[in-house]
Amino acid sequence: MRTVLVTGPGGAGRTTVAAATALAAARDGARTLLISADPIPGFPDATAPTPVTAGLRSVRIDSAAHFRGELLALQEQLSSVLELLGGNPLDGEELTELPGSGELALLHALRRAAHGDWSAEAYDLLVVDLPPLRDALRLLALPEQLRRYLRRLLPQERQAARALRPMLAQLAGVPMPAQWLYEAAARHDGELAQVQALIEDRATTLRLVAEPGPAADEALRTARTGLALHGLRAEAPVANRLLPGHSPDPFFAALAAQQEKSLGHWADEGAAPVRIAHLGRDPQGPDDLLALAVADGADGEGNALAVPGTGEEPGRAPDPWWTEEAGGPDGDGILVWCLRLPGAVKKDLQLVRRGGELLLTVGPFHRIVPLEPALRRCTVSGAALTDGVLRVRFTPDPALWPRTS
Repeated sequence: MRTVLVTGPGGAGRTTVAAATALAAARDGARTLLISADPIPGFPDATAPTPVTAGLRSVRIDSAAHFRGELLALQEQLSSVLELLGGNPLDGEELTELPGSGELALLHALRRAAHGDWSAEAYDLLVVDLPPLRDALRLLALPEQLRRYLRRLLPQERQAARALRPMLAQLAGVPMPAQWLYEAAARHDGELAQVQALIEDRATTLRLVAEPGPAADEALRTARTGLALHGLRAEAPVANRLLPGHSPDPFFAALAAQQEKSLGHWADEGAAPVRIAHLGRDPQGPDDLLALAVADGADGEGNALAVPGTGEEPGRAPDPWWTEEAGGPDGDGILVWCLRLPGAVKKDLQLVRRGGELLLTVGPFHRIVPLEPALRRCTVSGAALTDGVLRVRFTPDPALWPRTS
């Protein structure tokens, strides 16, 4: 299944472009599912996949209902503990979703579309309307982060056999964690692994939507660094709400000129942007949305928002980093860990080695990277950011490498 994740700076029209992308793909014959947290004019406001047009179904995420369901299930698991403490159970009607619940609901929807009950329709294309750009990048990094937390807090290899738990509790002098806790952790880890696999698949790309201008230039420049850090693959950016050039009105002419200048910067920093003209009004239904896609079609068949093939077999994309041997007379035995970070600047870069991991911070983005076995037996001897590539030098630690006679 091909997956397109649509995001962009707030107010840039990412929901509109996501809906137009899905409509155009369905018109071209692809069985398509659109997932969005926001209502879309002219689309059914349903929390399960519902037909929109021939070949297209859409679903709106109900984060409040997801939050209530998850919290009530957890309350049921903890019912004996709550009774012991004298707690009063909460009713679903009195629960209000907490900040961050929308992100978890979206991850749950991605799993259902890729491997759950929604996947039974065998869709050709999944289009997902993500939150604004910076929040979206944090969201896409969340499955990997949460799985790491689960492994650290509840390592599966540490759970004792059921028959030994009472005896171990007496020996340790503290109660052992309940078996259901490990089982729940294993279940959530499996679900997060499915979402992570979808995000990291070669058939998954990000479609960045922005309205050209100075603010969008900076947002896309920063996003390029975050995308590279997390190994996310981006398509050509979508330039939305383009004004017609050569307007006799000096106000609109100046705005159009500013947009063209911004588009020139985008082209200099990557692929030529996809141009979407301003409709002249807010889109009010499928016909308006489809008009955005077919105007100035870029694929020769009247679909500027056509979803390109990746040209690769489905499966996990390779890690964005690589290791090479240091060159030069002083490079004997030294290994260099490399990662492309376009747009990164030295003052915003932090690097910490902790055990078998590298903790990387680049501006607002953060990632913890596991080191391969050879690098774990080395010490960090230097790092440099040159031509958009971070290079970390590792020198073998004699105490950790086998000696040769």
